[in-house]
Amino acid sequence: MNAQTLAKMAYSAPGQPTQTMRSTEYELFSRVTFRMRRANAQGAAGFAALASAMHDNRQLWTALAIDVADKDNQLSPAVRARIFYLAEFTTHHTRKVLAGKASADALVEINTTIMRGLKGNGTGGAV
Repeated sequence: MNAQTLAKMAYSAPGQPTQTMRSTEYELFSRVTFRMRRANAQGAAGFAALASAMHDNRQLWTALAIDVADKDNQLSPAVRARIFYLAEFTTHHTRKVLAGKASADALVEINTTIMRGLKGNGTGGAV
């Protein structure tokens, strides 16, 4: 369990239903992906918002990479390796987007695919 999940659980209202880790991850992906889409659609005028959203996206993927690198992580080694690869790709592609050499579309697409998997309506199983 990562720090964001623990913080969310610690400060949530006691009367609210408890979220699963999966639903919390979905919510985090949803928020950052929405922000990237919205800023990307604004073109050059949305660059500052895009940079901020991409920073948060990179932090999310870094947290996932740390989680799957943990020897006690219960995901299969194959899934862990794929998630780690996507985290590395996200870091490298973010640099290209911020340098104006690539579009954020690939990052939005990756996040959207992960969100489908977290909701259980992906096409073909795990990540």
